[in-house]
Amino acid sequence: MTRFLRRATRWVLAAALALCATPAAAQSLRGSPASIDRMYNHARSNDLTFYRTGTGVRGAADDGDLVRMTGNDDYRLVGVSYPYVLSATRTFVQRLGAQYREVCGEKLVVTSGIRPTTLRLSNSTDRSVHPTGMAVDIRKPQGGRCLSWLRETLLHLEREGVIEATEERRPPHFHVAVYPAPYRRYVGGAGEARSASRGSSSSGTRTTYRVRSGDSLWEIARRHDTTVDRLRAANDMRSNRIVAGQVLIIPTR
Repeated sequence: MTRFLRRATRWVLAAALALCATPAAAQSLRGSPASIDRMYNHARSNDLTFYRTGTGVRGAADDGDLVRMTGNDDYRLVGVSYPYVLSATRTFVQRLGAQYREVCGEKLVVTSGIRPTTLRLSNSTDRSVHPTGMAVDIRKPQGGRCLSWLRETLLHLEREGVIEATEERRPPHFHVAVYPAPYRRYVGGAGEARSASRGSSSSGTRTTYRVRSGDSLWEIARRHDTTVDRLRAANDMRSNRIVAGQVLIIPTR
């Protein structure tokens, strides 16, 4: 009996060590009911609108409550029925796309933006935050360095408390919900080193600018020796409208 207990004890310890050795990213990105609750409760506590129909989505975009993703040099849309999201979510896509292209040499692929409640997928939860515009789906890379980088980056941002990410299997993709206010603070503060004089910052080879009250797109373009058209192209903007706190990618020459 004593020998049996010793063997059983060794087996339990080995199993525990194997569990502890599981990569943190795999554990964190698996998703859970608690993760769904965090996203849903955040949307509700911040009075985000759960849009019911495509007409409501387009009306919100016309009013400036949602913004359109059109793709740029760093990311593209594939099979996206409603390419609209919250402003902070589009900023997240733009920045992640720029970083992903620098690492992988290819565009990030976005497969879903806002999804009205009347178009809820059969395998999704009724507490999904897709109808608010705070979430996007990102195609999962085939493997190797790009997949590892994307997992590590999403895990880092999740630990910072600015997103909630889940690695889905069917079909393979990452579901990412961006917490608007925390993400804006992250981008404009601790998430980057900013220039106190002009609000500009650099990340790798990319420069960004945090819009201040009273700024205009023309003034920002002149200040950074570029043009309004190039600014709009780099940030896939359909108009010259900007708001304080918005983070713009400054195109390189």
